[in-house]
Amino acid sequence: ISMQEYCTEKTLAYIKGWGQETVAFNHPVGVGGTDKFLMELSRISGKPIPAELTKERGRLVDAIADSNSHIHGKKFAIYGDPDLCMGVAGFLMELGAEPVHILATNGGKAWQAKMEAILAANPFGKNCHVYAGKDLWHMRSLLFTEPVDFLIGNTYGKYLERDTGTPLI
Repeated sequence: ISMQEYCTEKTLAYIKGWGQETVAFNHPVGVGGTDKFLMELSRISGKPIPAELTKERGRLVDAIADSNSHIHGKKFAIYGDPDLCMGVAGFLMELGAEPVHILATNGGKAWQAKMEAILAANPFGKNCHVYAGKDLWHMRSLLFTEPVDFLIGNTYGKYLERDTGTPLI
């Protein structure tokens, strides 16, 4: 089980070569990502999803509803490894937020195509642009030309926050 489909491609191929089943995810966060993850674990193990987790899922859905007025319609820029960007973008769209820029320096054409398909399938992703193989200097330009409310990524974004005034999460 890999939590990073795009960052463990060779590892997954190696394991498959030994006849083992592999399952890959893209940082399963949010309701959809967690549901997919738990259903795969249930399938692989042959055991049902525990009732406690079903109860926790209900709490998460309630928390999402409670946060709706704070996050709905906010615009985000996301950068990082391809799997992180995919998981975070999916979660933000579940919240009603709008990803505007998604950048993965080590993302390839296959990742970009999959990311664009996910965004196209959701009304909150329709205005988002995906940038594979670009760096944070490119993100800096994007933040000046098309500003967002928040920036999500690692601490290297502190310079983007300082230069553009975009809060870094």
